[in-house]
Amino acid sequence: MTESKRIIIGMTGATGAVYGLRLLQVLKDLDEWTTHLVVSNAGALNIQHELNLKRRDVHALADRVHDVNDVAASIASGGLKTEGMIVAPCSMKTLSAIAHGFSDNLISRAADVTLKERRRLLLVPRETPLNLIHLKNMVAVTEMGGIIFPPLPAFYGGEKTLERLIDDSVGRILGFFGIETPGLCRPWTGLQSESNSDSRDSPDG
Repeated sequence: MTESKRIIIGMTGATGAVYGLRLLQVLKDLDEWTTHLVVSNAGALNIQHELNLKRRDVHALADRVHDVNDVAASIASGGLKTEGMIVAPCSMKTLSAIAHGFSDNLISRAADVTLKERRRLLLVPRETPLNLIHLKNMVAVTEMGGIIFPPLPAFYGGEKTLERLIDDSVGRILGFFGIETPGLCRPWTGLQSESNSDSRDSPDG
């Protein structure tokens, strides 16, 4: 039997708790993946405020749940093999902690482990406008090999609802980990009119 792949999901106090929720919902249906979830205290507040859910409701979607203060958890060590980590949403506080190696809780510690083990780390920051400290911290994480993925809506896809725009970002995020989700996002294939542009523009067209 093939061992399932592990991925860590962190949810912090930035707005956008729905991104972490949707990631967990999608991954729960993938038998070959095991999720390790950590929710910060501020993240739990956002879950209740934005989604009208309790922390335990989100916990129920994960395969393994860790307390944010448990720095002795399995995901705090590089000895636990994972495919990487996603922090969605990622607050500026957590971004700063990761950028400066300040492992003050299990989320920032697990992210630090992900970087030191040269595994994929993807952060989903939700803040605007960005000040210089935010930008410098994003540069620092990028220089260390992390991926900064603001969940910007792809209007060119023609999605009509907020739910579809969220799913598009979630699908693109999972794509970085080799997870194909054709039902969530559609790749850009170019404008249909491009193939006919020559005939339209031709004097004989």
